[in-house]
Amino acid sequence: MIDLPRTVDFDGEKVVLVDQRRLPEELSFLECADVDCVAQAIRTMVIRGAPAIGATAAFGLALYASRFKGSDTNEFIRGLQKAADKLRSTRPTAYNLFWAIDRVLKGINELNDVEAMRERVIAEARDIAEEDIKNNKLIGEHGYKLIKDGYRVMTICNAGSLATVWYGTATAPMYRAFEEGIEFEVIALETRPVLQGARITAFELKHVGIPVSLIVDGAAGHIMSEYGVDLVITGADRILSDGTTYNKIGTYSLSILAKEHEIPFYVAAPKSTFDLRSKPQEVKIEMRDPDEVAEIYGRRIAPEGVNILNPAFDRTPPDNISGIITEKGIIEKPFQENIRKVLLV
Repeated sequence: MIDLPRTVDFDGEKVVLVDQRRLPEELSFLECADVDCVAQAIRTMVIRGAPAIGATAAFGLALYASRFKGSDTNEFIRGLQKAADKLRSTRPTAYNLFWAIDRVLKGINELNDVEAMRERVIAEARDIAEEDIKNNKLIGEHGYKLIKDGYRVMTICNAGSLATVWYGTATAPMYRAFEEGIEFEVIALETRPVLQGARITAFELKHVGIPVSLIVDGAAGHIMSEYGVDLVITGADRILSDGTTYNKIGTYSLSILAKEHEIPFYVAAPKSTFDLRSKPQEVKIEMRDPDEVAEIYGRRIAPEGVNILNPAFDRTPPDNISGIITEKGIIEKPFQENIRKVLLV
């Protein structure tokens, strides 16, 4: 059993978050007492990872509900909607954010009493968090058999316990395999520019006791060719109905390298990450602050005045993906047919 703390929780008065900006030097927590703080925590990547962002947004709405004073239902709904809009505006690509907010808002549609609405919002947010843990464990149960003794498993960014409420998506098969006594090694890409692989994935796996080697992003092809990789597992921030996957920048390149070297490439994500309505041209790729690229820990490494492009995510086509590991099982090709068949039952 892994002993990492919950990434996000709600104690009835505050949303409590692992402050991931401080890892690996310090495992510390940020406590948010209002929705503005929660929104800022998502925007500035105190909290990150699609499932964790979704649960945090839901708890942000629960925080609003718990602090609302009054009995006017219209006022409650207006305030809740305003809080929802603020949370929606934080990050545009991760689908769990919008899914969680919509689910909480839908839960009060038939209610006409503030106290009942308050209780429903809080209960729905807690359910989202608990379901995330349950689903992550199921992802692990379905996916761990892909990992064999002696395997080297490559991953990018952090789709671990700290990207979810607990246990992780891409790491779930790894944790489950580790619990089963399977001996394997993980190769983690550092994941520039915010270094989630170096700071967070390496921290997680080392903390648990899984052997992990850290590489620079540009070394992935060389390691596959010369060192040997048996399996790639990544997370996802959004998956479309045809299997098109949006994940941390560099995932697309990694999928091309895996395809070139005939290495199975799997995506791990819960049902809440699937967006069955949008088309690729409708998905907005988040562009982040150029200083994330130009600076490292406040020290500038790029010339002043140089143009910087800093997309946070990229799009991996379904042809590059071997399968998608979900709480419902592993979805195989053809994705267009099987995603709906598996998820809509």
